[in-house]
Amino acid sequence: MSHRHTTDLTQGRIRNLLIQFAIPLMLGNLFQLSYNMVDTIVIGRFAGSTSLAAVGTCDQIMNLLILGVSGVCIGASVLMGNFFGARDLERLREEMATTLSLGLIFAAIVMAAGLPLAPAIFRLMNVQPEALDEASVYLRIIFLGMPFTCLYNIYGAALRSVGDARTPVRFLIVSCLINILLDLALVAWAHLGVLGAALATAAAQGISALLCIRHVNRNVPELRIPWKHLRINGRLARRTLSYGSLTALQQCAQPIGNIIIQGSVNTLGISAAAAYSAVRKIEDIGLLPGRSISSAMTAFIAQNEGAGNHGRTEEGYRKGMLLELLAGICISAVVLLLRRPLMSLFTTEDVMISLGVHYFDIIGFCYWLPHLSNGLQGYYRGVGAMKSSLLGSLTQISIRVILTLLLVPTMGIGGVGVACIAGWTGMLAWGLPWQKVLSRRAREKRAVHDGP
Repeated sequence: MSHRHTTDLTQGRIRNLLIQFAIPLMLGNLFQLSYNMVDTIVIGRFAGSTSLAAVGTCDQIMNLLILGVSGVCIGASVLMGNFFGARDLERLREEMATTLSLGLIFAAIVMAAGLPLAPAIFRLMNVQPEALDEASVYLRIIFLGMPFTCLYNIYGAALRSVGDARTPVRFLIVSCLINILLDLALVAWAHLGVLGAALATAAAQGISALLCIRHVNRNVPELRIPWKHLRINGRLARRTLSYGSLTALQQCAQPIGNIIIQGSVNTLGISAAAAYSAVRKIEDIGLLPGRSISSAMTAFIAQNEGAGNHGRTEEGYRKGMLLELLAGICISAVVLLLRRPLMSLFTTEDVMISLGVHYFDIIGFCYWLPHLSNGLQGYYRGVGAMKSSLLGSLTQISIRVILTLLLVPTMGIGGVGVACIAGWTGMLAWGLPWQKVLSRRAREKRAVHDGP
């Protein structure tokens, strides 16, 4: 077995393993957020407001597609982690081949349907006529690059399932740097506008996918699949889609809910909408540790469940939740201490700064709540309880949306803070006891199976 490029999470100190797994994920996500800001600046500065609007509209569609793909990949990675933990390399490779086949079929469907329908999609979204042509060009090129998007996400998820969180992040960073350089070359220097931005994105995605494939073929024989051996195992495909479809729905529920919340805030005027946009960017960075620890918990628990190390699974859950709690407390302290300077990074207007500070005055003490929620989600995914994970997300986003619509007219963006606290609390109120129920049921099932 190729120990150099995989990590056996069934052995070793649990806390250290979780931290070592989470840190590269957090750095990669932080780099991705920074790249998105630079990408937006380049297009806005050198291609103009119409091009920026066209790309911004496409981003909403791209995000939904990517979240759907990554949801299926998360489901597949749980199965791969189970097989790797159990040292069942034959089924690990079968799952890899099945996931690759499903991903390429999905990419082909997206291309076949999306290329001719791109203009119609934007008409349904009420895109301004002056941005329609550019948006259609951008989206069509992105559709053509969909196979590379699927391949990168599949290989990245597979590598994380065998304990390698660093390699996908390294390739992501390389991809982001290439995208920025190509944006500067094609948009700022060659003046290709939206066409140049789309070509830069597709090329960067292609390079990241090829780097992942090359790395696996050279260094990770456990995941190496010759293209001629690609085939779909019906039983594994059903399990993958069962896990993945629920996770994909969960992934998509959050941005849809956030769009509704943003729409409610927009009714308060430009200053409130802009302040909330700044607040969301700060929160996106502040919640990265919780999401990264959650992904580490998923990989850890999946491998140990596959290996039959159920006691280690429970210990991993407890230590993971402790890390989530500590990280959440630290984020709360940083936000409360630096809330005014953080808002000042985005604006010099006193009204916007005051609105953001007011929001953080309400929610700043509670960032340990979403961290614990993320930890629960990591546990649910790791043990394959995808319905519980989906229900948790739907609980918190539903409470957030409903209370936002009720409270924003009277409380302003502070009402969004109250709604967030209520949503996270609502999920934890049933999620924490339910985790104990799942754990007890698993112990009882094992006792019956191992009994006389």
